[in-house]
Amino acid sequence: MPSFDVVSKVDMQEVDNACNNVKKEAETRYDFKGVQTDITLNKKDAIINVSTGDEMKVRAICELLSANFVRRKIDPKCLTFSDPEATSLGRLKFTATIQQGISKEHAQKIVKVIKDKKLKVQAAIQDEQVRVTGKKIDELQEVIGILRDAKIDIPLQFINMK
Repeated sequence: MPSFDVVSKVDMQEVDNACNNVKKEAETRYDFKGVQTDITLNKKDAIINVSTGDEMKVRAICELLSANFVRRKIDPKCLTFSDPEATSLGRLKFTATIQQGISKEHAQKIVKVIKDKKLKVQAAIQDEQVRVTGKKIDELQEVIGILRDAKIDIPLQFINMK
């Protein structure tokens, strides 16, 4: 019986490349001149730590991260920015968390979207992914199209089409 998996994964090497590009771009921009900006990626915990000068530079770094993620073909919806906090050096710091995997709430929302269309497919939640099975590949491709159009807050990938 044909099936595919719905997952939400991020290539951490591409995230590392995007962070390095943001560092280089921040060093060369005029509005960052004379302001120390630190950007570090913790690959294990999937967290980007940023420390910079003021609120305007915080917004600029967030925009740079999102733009570089798009250039690297990573969906910027996987980023969750924390509120900036003041440091003892008079700077601001914040974290950008990279979300991987499908949470239980998002998985239930995906299953609900599929079942609302009343197609002859079954959706099952398996750990941090959703497996969709059906008798016809055309129906599975229709489900992929429906999920791409659905308003889901996380980036989705469709793998293991058999």
